[in-house]
Order: sequence, then structure tokens, then C-alpha cells
Amino acid sequence: MRPRLPLALKLLGGVLLAGSGLAFWVWMANRPAPLPTAPPAVPPAEQQARGAYLARVGNCAGCHTAPGGVPLAGGRAIPTPFGTVYSSNLTADAETGLGRWSPEDFWRALHEGRGRDGRLLSPAFPYTSYTLLSRADSDALLRHFQAQAPVRSAQRPQALRWPYGTQPALAVWRALFFRPATFSPNPRRDAAWNRGAYLSQGLAHCNACHGSRNALGAPQDPDRFDGGLLLGLGWYAPSLHRAEEGGLQAWSRGEIEAWLRSGVATQGLAQGPMAEVVMGSTRHLNAEDLTAMAVYLKSLPAAPAARPITERAPAVGAQGQLGAELYKTHCQSCHGEQGQGRPGVYPPLKGSRLVTQDSPLNLVRLVQQGGFAPATPEHPRPFGMPPFAGSFDAEQLAALLSHVRNSWGQQAGALSARQVQALTNDMGTNP
Repeated sequence: MRPRLPLALKLLGGVLLAGSGLAFWVWMANRPAPLPTAPPAVPPAEQQARGAYLARVGNCAGCHTAPGGVPLAGGRAIPTPFGTVYSSNLTADAETGLGRWSPEDFWRALHEGRGRDGRLLSPAFPYTSYTLLSRADSDALLRHFQAQAPVRSAQRPQALRWPYGTQPALAVWRALFFRPATFSPNPRRDAAWNRGAYLSQGLAHCNACHGSRNALGAPQDPDRFDGGLLLGLGWYAPSLHRAEEGGLQAWSRGEIEAWLRSGVATQGLAQGPMAEVVMGSTRHLNAEDLTAMAVYLKSLPAAPAARPITERAPAVGAQGQLGAELYKTHCQSCHGEQGQGRPGVYPPLKGSRLVTQDSPLNLVRLVQQGGFAPATPEHPRPFGMPPFAGSFDAEQLAALLSHVRNSWGQQAGALSARQVQALTNDMGTNP
């Protein structure tokens, strides 16, 4: 009779076996992917021009330029729920930028989220979207970046809380939530729709803001844009599936194109992060790509309202009276007695989805810190709204916004001073 192993040894063996299996699974999930066949050669000038266009559409300078810094030299702080990351240098500097990167190096960064030295990159760099880019577009982007004047700008150390920025933690995150992919056209859709999907899901990375994320910051399906809080920025990215938030299903294609091109539509003006997107990205779309994005965004499936308006209590009594008085004093001269605004100048409040959507965060943000539409060729000097942070306390702001959300036939529900204070505390600040 063979001697029996002690129970503790059996348990230890089981743990070691399970740990080995887990480690093998993580390793397999993070193996470098095979390189695709190099695309056909393109004349350098043509490839560089293509890369410059793609960099604008992808708004690369938006993240890779520090406030007051040299364009594309990196160093901008990107707040995340897990700490702050700092963008990298995309100029042609050999030591701190992309000067020595090969097309294969750059492809792996976009497609796999892997640095030139093989280290795993933080998904704050949206490689979960860029993985869909074609090799030809990746090569064109690198050609453009390497044509930029070299600027020495060393990468700032990331300030993520432990263990989020460690290589083991990133490896496990990727094993759970990320697989390199390529864009596969939908054979049941036409070329315009597929081009719009490629741009929206990949290069323009709309999903990075408008896509929902789990507790560990992993995006869900690339073709879902269910909206969510932009933690650290203090804004809410509305759902593109819900008509009462950011859904475009009822808009005409021309209205969507005008919105992407200028940030101005009959329904209102682009504000906050979306104003930055219009100014730095979508206004640069050529006519064909502009139409393609409009076709795709209009086709997104609609979702039912998050909460019936009959469940939302309006402002009444003293709060309602205070809100009406504050509106008349501070808002009526621009936005009108009936909240009608002035087309192309002052956005209407009546019928505004920003005003009536379930989350009042963006409305609180705009009143407190001001609202500024994007400067575009069609609207080079847009009017802005000054900040009112020092004008109202929480009770007054709650009364004012409750009045706006429940006037002119709107039934968006009242806000309490406690809700306004909580939203203010959670906003964070733009770095």
C-alpha cells in the first residue's frame, strides 16, 4: 500500500497546477500576433499626406499635446479612474519619439498595445479601438509622424495606482478583455456604412468615450455606444442609442454631417469634450468620410428610454419660484423667455437633450464652468457662456436647473441641492 499524501500537499499541488495553467493562459493571450503582409508601396509624399489626414481624423494631437506644448510632443495628463497617465512623444526625435520606430514597431503599438521594447501599454492609449486599423493606415500615420520636426520630450512616468500600471496586471487585463483584431466589413451593408463603421469604431475611436465600460475600464462591444461617465473629466458621454440622450436615428443625414463638421445643429451646440472632438477631429473629415460616418451613426439601433418621464418629479413651490427668478435674471436675455435661444448663436434650452437627459452632470458642468462651442471654419468665432461657479450656491443652482428641466413642456425632474453638490464633488478637473 502506497503512503497517502498529506492533504496540505494535495492542496498545494492543486494550487500550483491551477497557477501554472493560469500563467500559461495569460502568456498565450499576450503572445505577439503575426505581422500582416506589408501593404503595396505608396509614394512617400502621397503616404505622408494620407497620414496627416488620418492623424487629424484620429485627433492624435488632442491627447499627444500638452497644454501650451509643442504639437505631438506628448506630456498631456490623461485622467483615468485608476490614476493619471501621460501621453507619449509622436515627433521624429530619435531618443524620445518615433524617430527610430519601424513600421512593424508602430503597427504593434496600434494593433497590440505593445511598445517598441515589447512592454505592454496602458489601455488609456485606445489600442482597443486602434487595433481595427489597417496596416496601410498604420504605415501612413507613422510616415506623417516621422515627418514632424524632432522634439526632445521624454516620457513622463505614469501615475497609476498600484498594481494597475504593472506589467503583470496589464497582462491579466489583456487576457481577460483584449484580443488584437482587424476590421471585417459587413457584407450585408454598403461601402459607405462599412467605411463609417471603420472610422467610428477604429480611427475616430468614438467608443472610447461613448462606449460603456466595466469596473476595470474594459470597453464592451465596439459597435455599442451606450454612454457613460468620463471619470476624471467630469462629463457624461451620452448614449448614441437613446433618443433622449445622443441618439441620431431621427436626425437627417445632413444634420449629422453638419454636426460633425461644425458642431452646430438645430438641436444645439457641441460642448465640452465633444467640442474638442469636432475642433480637432471630425471637422477635418473629407466629404466621403463625413457621409460615411453619418450613415453609420444614424443606423445605430435605437434603445428605449432609461426612465419614463412620468416617474420624474417636477420643481414645485419655493424651489420652482426661486428657479424662475434666477432664470429671468441670469439666463433669459440669451436663451429667451421660452427657452428658444437664437439659432447658431445661443443654444435652445427648450427641447435640448442636454437639459432633459437623465444625467444632469453635463448641465451642471456647463453652468458652473461655462460652455464653449468649437471654433470651425463655418463658425470661427462662436459665442461662449461664462462660468457661473461663483454666482450660485448648491441650493440656487438646483432651483435654476430644476426650472429649466421642467419648463416649456419639459418633464425632466427636479434636482436637490445635495444632488448638485455630489455632482460638483465628482466632476474632477481637466488637467
